[in-house]
Amino acid sequence: MILNSNKTLFLTILITSSLITLSANNWLGMWMGLEMNLMSFIPLISKTKNKKSSQAMMIYFLTQSIGSILFLFSILMNSLMFIYPKLINEFTSMLIMISIMIKVGAAPFHFWLPEMMSNLNWMECMLLMTWQKIAPLTVLSNMVLNTWLLNLLILMSVMTGSISGLNQTSLRKILAYSSINHMGWMLAIMSTNTAWYKYLTIYSMLIIMICLLMNKKNAFFINQLVSSSPSMTEKITYTILLLSIGGLPPFLGFLPKWMVIQSMINSNMYLLMTIMMLFSLLTLFYYLRMMMSFILSYSTINKWVICKSPSKPLLFTFLSINLMLPVFTVIGFF
Repeated sequence: MILNSNKTLFLTILITSSLITLSANNWLGMWMGLEMNLMSFIPLISKTKNKKSSQAMMIYFLTQSIGSILFLFSILMNSLMFIYPKLINEFTSMLIMISIMIKVGAAPFHFWLPEMMSNLNWMECMLLMTWQKIAPLTVLSNMVLNTWLLNLLILMSVMTGSISGLNQTSLRKILAYSSINHMGWMLAIMSTNTAWYKYLTIYSMLIIMICLLMNKKNAFFINQLVSSSPSMTEKITYTILLLSIGGLPPFLGFLPKWMVIQSMINSNMYLLMTIMMLFSLLTLFYYLRMMMSFILSYSTINKWVICKSPSKPLLFTFLSINLMLPVFTVIGFF
């Protein structure tokens, strides 16, 4: 994503619109922020003479519009909501939840997300998976959640995200299904705790690191990771990053999952937690498929491969961030 004056303007509006949703004290204000967010993201992904970009723009516009219409319809349907937000009846709260699920791409409303991500470049994917989730999830955290529907959505997101990613060779689609799986975990912590933003922050850090490395490599499919033939430091960084986002204990990515497991145990949600943990193993399997391609390549650097390698300081920074779990644990205890 090359930043010119137009893109800078729309990026500023994108950030401002999310902040409007975060600071709004009524539902209409939140809806306005979401609409601005939608209308500023579309120009950011637009590229002239690029059919894939046009397709992504149309997919995003149509799905987000459906979500916005449903959200506006549900807040206008219940006039009491403007007087006091807690007076939401069950049907209205279900409609609002469904509209937000469409916006964030949680299962079973997820079909647009992998399709759209396969048409974007890495920097746009990074924005879609991180910043674009803040505003809708804030709206969702401001309401009284419908428990049985939320549990169903959590279960479907975790299952869809882990099973659908197994059959993919596109790195962007794998990360899209991974995002759907993580969305299930985020909804789970939202139902028991208010610390969902901590999960989103750590998840965003990991996604930014992965997208930056993939962008540097210009890799979009699993077989391109083999041909890039990275150095040993790079191999270790990629491996630790992917294991971290899979939620393996010694790394930073385990911390948010640990928080979710702990809050679910306190809320006696043992069955749902066990299912989520089992499906988390499936996501680790497709991360391992991404890693194996370059771990098992014997030669560390092929002379005939012309490829920009990430700088050593960048790789060491990413490594040190992923190995900070003990530090965060100690801070948490104090």
